[in-house]
Amino acid sequence: MQRKNSTAAGGPGDRRRGAVVAALMLSMALAALDSTIVSTAVPQIVGELGGFSVFSWLFSGYLLAVTVTLPVYGRLSDTLGRKPVLLAGSVLFLAGSVLCACAWNMGALIAFRVVQGLGGGAIQGTVQTLAADLYPLKERPRIQAKLSTVWATSSVLGPALGGLLASYAGWRWIFLINVPVGAVALLLVVRHLHEPPRERGPRPRVDWAGALAVFAAGGVLLTWLVQGGVAWAWSSPASVALLCTGAVLIGVVVAVERRAAEPILPGWVWRRRTIAAVNLALGAMGLLMVAPTTFLPTYAQSVLGLSPTAAGFVLSVMTLSWPVSAALSQHVYRRIGFRSTAALGMTAALGLLVAFPLLPFPGAVWQPTLLSLLLGAALGLFQLPLIIGVQSTVGWAERGTATASILFYRQIGQTVGAAVFGAVANGVISDRLGRGTDLDSVARDPGADGVRRAIDAAVDSVYTGAACAAGLALLVLLLLAPRRFPVLDAEPQESGGPPSPPAQRPPQHHTPQGPDRPRHTD
Repeated sequence: MQRKNSTAAGGPGDRRRGAVVAALMLSMALAALDSTIVSTAVPQIVGELGGFSVFSWLFSGYLLAVTVTLPVYGRLSDTLGRKPVLLAGSVLFLAGSVLCACAWNMGALIAFRVVQGLGGGAIQGTVQTLAADLYPLKERPRIQAKLSTVWATSSVLGPALGGLLASYAGWRWIFLINVPVGAVALLLVVRHLHEPPRERGPRPRVDWAGALAVFAAGGVLLTWLVQGGVAWAWSSPASVALLCTGAVLIGVVVAVERRAAEPILPGWVWRRRTIAAVNLALGAMGLLMVAPTTFLPTYAQSVLGLSPTAAGFVLSVMTLSWPVSAALSQHVYRRIGFRSTAALGMTAALGLLVAFPLLPFPGAVWQPTLLSLLLGAALGLFQLPLIIGVQSTVGWAERGTATASILFYRQIGQTVGAAVFGAVANGVISDRLGRGTDLDSVARDPGADGVRRAIDAAVDSVYTGAACAAGLALLVLLLLAPRRFPVLDAEPQESGGPPSPPAQRPPQHHTPQGPDRPRHTD
């Protein structure tokens, strides 16, 4: 009775949860803005600090830090609790923001962007995990749709806001604006997020050696992927050295994790059929997302002749339909299940990606815009049911690790896709034009018919590759994912705490027959 009264509409529990949700949305907005807001300020930054040859690391450095720390923070949130990890990550992110604003050269700015990314990894993973802690299964689509809307809106507004700040206030304000927003989010988390007290027991052991090994291996391999074919040739000594070093570090990770009592990358993530299948499916989705997010704006400007603002609109319509579709997906998966709903969404995405290369040259603006709108709806129907499905198959003590795992492989897919599809586009353009060049340089050409046709062919090839990635995701779902996800019955606490203290969880909880007995229903 006490729980019922405390969570009634307008009750103290309801108000606390509302304050925590507001903090999560503010934190998500910070992470989303920071991934795009710098792009339009690059000319001003380079003009003051120099370093044009390495400015791409402003983005790559942040991406690397976020990606390789996701599994580390996920495991730490299961071991130490969500609140301390989110607070530490937020403080680190804000410290990195202040340092970026004080940067004296491009090297310092890149280093401080990495510091930001170290905090951003904690924000992205922990916010998604807390969203599942706060709401029971039937209400989770509501909070996840809110977070999707915040992410989409912030990502779209980021370049425009960055341009305005760089033009009228100075590029350093791009980073300083994070401070007041982040401070409000921190205050809300400190005051309103209450996790149940943990019973006395053995002190949790943190696998710091495994965390360091994962960070090192991921950093080296992602550097090889991001910079290969850009800063150096794939067959160059630098590229080969990075690949070999990454392979050795993977061996180190395996050796360290097999000895660890509480590994950062626990084996049960891949031994459980549901999580393993979703990891692969979302990795393939990250791969295909490179086509619209990276190549569609260039297509709109160079082939259709649109202005940068209009080209951005062609892409932004996808971020309008995505959260709407995600919010409505609950009405579908409650009827046909998580796997079938995701398969339906990816089937639609596959058809839309195949349709893009069939568009006429040069075509009308409404054609790629409509495809972008429908693709956002299809991917919203695909991604959210899988995230909610995985979060619902694990207990509190494993939810952070499971959520970070699927986000990690989605990020890996995007990184691999950027490298692979970039090479594909450059190869097609070189074949068409008969000269060694890349997509960035031809996009700045006046608009000769030969260049436009070369870019059109390159983007068509990228979309064909994205369609192959969609087909792979669909096959993974149909062949590997269980028809019904083993959903647990555990209910969250009113303000985001776990159903039971993680210290009480015995080691055998890491098997499907742990203390939280699943029921095979969607």
